[in-house]
Amino acid sequence: METIREDIFKKIKQYYDAKKKSKASTQGTNRINYAEAIFDDKEATSVMDTILKGWLGLGRKAREFAKMLSEYLGVSRTVLVNSGSSANLLALAALKSNKISNPLYDGDEVITPAVTFPTTLNPIIQNNLIPVMVDVDIKTYNIDIKMLKKSITSKTRAIMLPHTLGNPNDMDAIMDIVKDNKLYLIEDNCDALGSEFDGKKTGSFGILSTCSFYPAHHITMGEGGSVSIIDNDINLYRIIKSLRDWGRDCWCESDEKSPNGACGRRFEWEIDGMKYDHRYIYSQVGYNLKPTEIQAAMGLEQLKKIGDFNKRRRDNFQYLYSNLIKYEKYISPVKKHKKANPAWFAFPIMVNETAPFSRYEITKYLEGRGIQTRLIFAGNITKQPAYKSIKFKFSGSLENSEKVMRNSFFIGVHPALSEIQLEHIIATFDSFMKRFKQ
Repeated sequence: METIREDIFKKIKQYYDAKKKSKASTQGTNRINYAEAIFDDKEATSVMDTILKGWLGLGRKAREFAKMLSEYLGVSRTVLVNSGSSANLLALAALKSNKISNPLYDGDEVITPAVTFPTTLNPIIQNNLIPVMVDVDIKTYNIDIKMLKKSITSKTRAIMLPHTLGNPNDMDAIMDIVKDNKLYLIEDNCDALGSEFDGKKTGSFGILSTCSFYPAHHITMGEGGSVSIIDNDINLYRIIKSLRDWGRDCWCESDEKSPNGACGRRFEWEIDGMKYDHRYIYSQVGYNLKPTEIQAAMGLEQLKKIGDFNKRRRDNFQYLYSNLIKYEKYISPVKKHKKANPAWFAFPIMVNETAPFSRYEITKYLEGRGIQTRLIFAGNITKQPAYKSIKFKFSGSLENSEKVMRNSFFIGVHPALSEIQLEHIIATFDSFMKRFKQ
């Protein structure tokens, strides 16, 4: 059996070695996607090892991955889930739990920027909270700090804060606001794994933070995500774990070595005076938002590569920035805070209001030459059809969010971009802009 197993692993490596050579021979001829999942024999072998062992529920590799991710972010604990969207849902649901001392209640206000992804906003609505929509800074695409301050009322309880496209918010200002007003801060770190503000990782500032491991993101486990508890709050950790696992009261880890959990008291619990299996006692109205051990096996190997992945993201971003800044008259690249060190998810571009072309024209030109483009998520999300009947609260106008929705887009900076592809991107911009030189 062991000989067969080792032979499988050798074949996997041979396959990926051959695939790498084949890709190198066609590099530069393929469509330039805005994102790609990048993995090799290490991930495939880890996944196959899990399959061959036969334990598919969360186990040893999931615990290793969660621990490694916590250490990487500089947080206390991490709970793995099946997507970044589920992570956002769990984070807000946990803060509504009656098991915490100062929970959120129906009708409480949660501030979030209007330029966002649906599943950053949706948990506010799904948890019967009031979304307070704040405009963004047109240069950074992040929440406007002045408007954030103005939006706070006696009913404000939390901020749901995405770091847009990997660009860190001004966390000095944000944390001052949070502390002065005794607010909960949830960092949506799904686009920003590895980004830093003043030397500290994003995803380590608030009470909770979330990550996504969708194939387009900084690392992937196919689908997947996580909720991190920033400080050592064991109660909050257990609440999140319970909500993820159907509302189950039992918090012990279990795997092939300890199927009855680590506490050894699984069958000593009671309901109404009767002995009852703790794994079938439910203390919250929960979900099933668990990933699998197979996914964790992939994520564990991916996380080992994040330093290299993010270096390439930063290098690719800088290459594009250095070569496109000459067109500042027509397009505006994103700006970052002086203390920020983004691990860029993508390269956002704003077509200036005075430009002699529209976003539609330039994105159509890029797409026609094999360069994939994407809009900045939902733009001003309050304009999206799904939210026409939602009771929003607005803090001032959303003028900049409208501009983002009308004029902005992004292209990729992912680690798989080759020198030939980067040169093609710049050459394509050059050929487009040539028509508008006076």
